[in-house]
Amino acid sequence: MTLLLLAVIFRVFNLQYAHGDKYRKLATELTSRADTIYANKGNVYASDGNLLATSMSKFNIYMDLVTVDSKVFEENIAGLSKELSKMMGNSVKYHQSRLRNAKNRKRRYFLIARDIGYTDYLKMKKFPIFKLGVYKGGFIAKHRTERAHPIGKIAERTIGYDDFRGEAGIEGAFADYMQGENGLRWVQKIAKNQWKPISDYNEKEPIDGHDIITTIDVNVQDITHHALLAQLEYYEADHGCAVVMETKTGEIKAISNLGRTSKGKYFEKRNYAVWESHEPGSTFKLASLMAALDDKKIDTSTVVDTEKGRIFIHGSKVEDSHRGGYGKISAARVFEVSSNVGIVKLIQKHYDHQPEKFIEKVASYGFTKPIGFQIKGEGMPVVPKPSDKRWNKISLEWMSWGYGISVTPMQTLMFYNAVANNGVMVKPRFIKELRRQEKTEKVFETEIVNPQIASEETLKKIRKVMENVVIKGTADNIYSPNFSMAGKTGTAKKYLPKHIDENGKTVNAGYSNKHYVASFAGFFPADKPKYSCIVVIHDPKKEKGYYGATVAGPVFKEIAQKIYTTTPIDNQSVDDKVQFAEIEKEFTAYNTKLNKNYTEVPNVKGMSGMDAVSLLENMGLKVKISGVGKVQSQSLNKGEKLEKGKTITLKLS
Repeated sequence: MTLLLLAVIFRVFNLQYAHGDKYRKLATELTSRADTIYANKGNVYASDGNLLATSMSKFNIYMDLVTVDSKVFEENIAGLSKELSKMMGNSVKYHQSRLRNAKNRKRRYFLIARDIGYTDYLKMKKFPIFKLGVYKGGFIAKHRTERAHPIGKIAERTIGYDDFRGEAGIEGAFADYMQGENGLRWVQKIAKNQWKPISDYNEKEPIDGHDIITTIDVNVQDITHHALLAQLEYYEADHGCAVVMETKTGEIKAISNLGRTSKGKYFEKRNYAVWESHEPGSTFKLASLMAALDDKKIDTSTVVDTEKGRIFIHGSKVEDSHRGGYGKISAARVFEVSSNVGIVKLIQKHYDHQPEKFIEKVASYGFTKPIGFQIKGEGMPVVPKPSDKRWNKISLEWMSWGYGISVTPMQTLMFYNAVANNGVMVKPRFIKELRRQEKTEKVFETEIVNPQIASEETLKKIRKVMENVVIKGTADNIYSPNFSMAGKTGTAKKYLPKHIDENGKTVNAGYSNKHYVASFAGFFPADKPKYSCIVVIHDPKKEKGYYGATVAGPVFKEIAQKIYTTTPIDNQSVDDKVQFAEIEKEFTAYNTKLNKNYTEVPNVKGMSGMDAVSLLENMGLKVKISGVGKVQSQSLNKGEKLEKGKTITLKLS
């Protein structure tokens, strides 16, 4: 017996001191753990203060009925059931029955409510029994955040995602800033795979991420999106993009990228404006004309014989869209009517013996390398050089009218914007600043890529012929006497690899006579450019039209016209201090509404869509919305009895 006692004492001592730390750590890991409290991701704002993306808190509420004292439970079950009935519907008796049944079965993780908003969570914490806290009241709250886009899917690819689709757009590019710092709290295991907080406070509070203030203007974005969408639908095009850029600053005020589904619907499929590198066609003629003018090889009055609109260069055909050609015309007129023969002959004559000189000009215009966006997925330009293996006898001539090269719409827009900006090439940008708790921490300034792309004399002549394209050239169909525009149309055949057509026949690689890219790039007003804009539409239905003037030009005009009429050009500046002071005022008013205990449907007309959705969902209603902006009408009238789970439809505009 003495030996046995000594053995027990030795074993206890051994476990307690020799291996005590090891087993204590193991016991702790099995019964408690550090639980991460994820910080709210920063919001994404438009330049005018409208929310583009935000995180919404959702809570699942559970109850540990084992920890609740039986006396406390019996004294307060009626009061708790009454409050639950008010908030969630169903009778008091129904809730009492569920709670008693769970208590009798000693449920430790009993579901009370799912997906409630932050306001309901705060209210529920004050309910009878629950207000006693985690251990005495058995109150367990599981928190998560959901990403919401108040203006819907407009500009979705540029704003980005917060899900399985990866680090796209602004949210992906600035993820490190927006994620914030996660908090920490200790939780204890109460049953199989069920954990609850050890205390009512957190060991470390989470710090929310930075807010992103973008350059996007919601009004301009809405105009651009719907103008592009209507044209894509009419022409049954495969996809397209439209971008509006502020001339002086390079701020992108709107960007729309729409692709067609198998059902004929359009959505933000890819960021075509940034990602898609393709042969630009005639919009590249601006670079060709500018190079020749700036090198003083030609003047706008230089005469070139376009013959009968068709020539052959080393066996390859160059042809004008106008049958019979234009005969002998000036270089300015070559650009205005978009003569392929004319521009090819001009560049061939003056650069065939020194193609490197032409390539140097093209490089200075920003076409030979990516712009360098923080947003991922920028397309790679392809501009051949005489030293490349792919360079051949017709490379220079083909490049002059936009073939044999590949550039992105954003590169073309940056170049056109430089023409509008008196030769100063600025980098397109999507971000104005980063803020945390309304304090600006980083400002993104205008970045100059090239301080002068051409002489003042050349730019003056170029802007004039671009204005004449709209007045008396290929885009005269979009001319308006009410406001001035300048630009260039583009129509390019698509190069297709070897493939099987719809009739099952094998088609060799080459330029298609059925598939086109229609584009228009320019700026407005023509005399004092405020905005530049590009519209590119791929694969419009040929039977309905495929020229840049008829397919892309009208989109440009509608964008310019609506911006001109709805936002006076001379009053575009935004005072951020005023904007965010106003936002604070609106938030205070909204918060007051949010914390009110509603029994009837409130009037949300005039509220922003985001605020209305949040308010109504936190009241237990299901919300459907259509349109963008502020609430104009609601399907459930003000004063109707509030029934949780009922659907309310809001129309925004």
